[in-house]
Amino acid sequence: MTALRSPPKPATRATGILPAQALLRAVKAGQIASRAPIDDPQVQPASLDLRLGDVAYRVRASFLPGPGATVEDKVDLYGQYEIDLRDGAVLERGGVYIVPLQEALDLPEDLSAIANPKSSTGRLDIFTRLITNNSAEFDTVRAGYQGGLYAEISPRTFSIKVRTGTRLSQLRIRRGSPRPSDAALKRLHERDPLVDRAPDETNITEGKLGVSIDLSGDPATGLVGYRAKRDAGVIDYDQPGAYDPFEFWEPIYTRKTKSIVLNLDDFYILASKEAISVPPDHAAEMVAYDTMVGEFRVHYAGFFDPGFGHREFGGEGSRAVLEVRPHEVPFMVEDGQLVGKLIYERMTEIPDRLYGQDLGSNYQAQGLRLSKHFRQD
Repeated sequence: MTALRSPPKPATRATGILPAQALLRAVKAGQIASRAPIDDPQVQPASLDLRLGDVAYRVRASFLPGPGATVEDKVDLYGQYEIDLRDGAVLERGGVYIVPLQEALDLPEDLSAIANPKSSTGRLDIFTRLITNNSAEFDTVRAGYQGGLYAEISPRTFSIKVRTGTRLSQLRIRRGSPRPSDAALKRLHERDPLVDRAPDETNITEGKLGVSIDLSGDPATGLVGYRAKRDAGVIDYDQPGAYDPFEFWEPIYTRKTKSIVLNLDDFYILASKEAISVPPDHAAEMVAYDTMVGEFRVHYAGFFDPGFGHREFGGEGSRAVLEVRPHEVPFMVEDGQLVGKLIYERMTEIPDRLYGQDLGSNYQAQGLRLSKHFRQD
């Protein structure tokens, strides 16, 4: 990376993503409420972890409530049966479940929110989306929303065991909606390098930073990624380091062509070629699905916290782990091919906690890595 310059010292901005300390203020003000007290580990540098409630509803199909309807109205129409989560329960692969979350919102008119699966959720191919009452969109919370939050959960590859309090998704709260621009992103990269490339070699278009795929392989082993085994078994989401990775994953090694074919309905863990850094005064999000770069979804868990991969906080740039599932047809990807785009958003303040700073950050300075549930022998 080019020379690192220090970010500007904290100054409260009128628009941007709320940091940890502002989220805690929102809890005290009643803008974020919960049936159970919100504990400190829930509060991340730029997001709040959301917890499952006591019951899951198996439903016939995914849905959005739409204007004038609540999530519970639709569950009454499409629900099949209830599952008690208090002592833990298995959500079966291929099923669709709706779970009321413990958190609720009472937002003022200048605050909206967006949700995404947590990193470990995406790496297990658990399709998780946030739903709110009267909404016509997943994962977005309109400004001024008052009401409960619900998770739609559909395990795609592995059946999973969850329980009351399991944290599968996270919520970011935003004031205003500043538009990304090429000029602003290039200035940020010049000030505090975002990838290990010179400014004139960096792919920046439409206010987004291009990310390419690494199929060159580990120099020692040739490993480029993993493909999930079907019907491998149940994973308890709240048991980190408990599973043998080779019972659930097939390793993929580099080939002379440095390319692989993504098979329809298979799930892959791959890595970016770039080492990514997120400055302390910004947060980043991966665009999950962009037909302009290919017929596949490249990321479920799109949030990158302030400090991710940053030199000052334990990183020398961290590669983005790509959770890849093709759509419609098999798709060939080659080493260095553009597969995703990152959006960088400024924070309203620099967080008082940063990724990699004593937070139990599981993926700081990461290379190719499976979720925290698998042993890293």
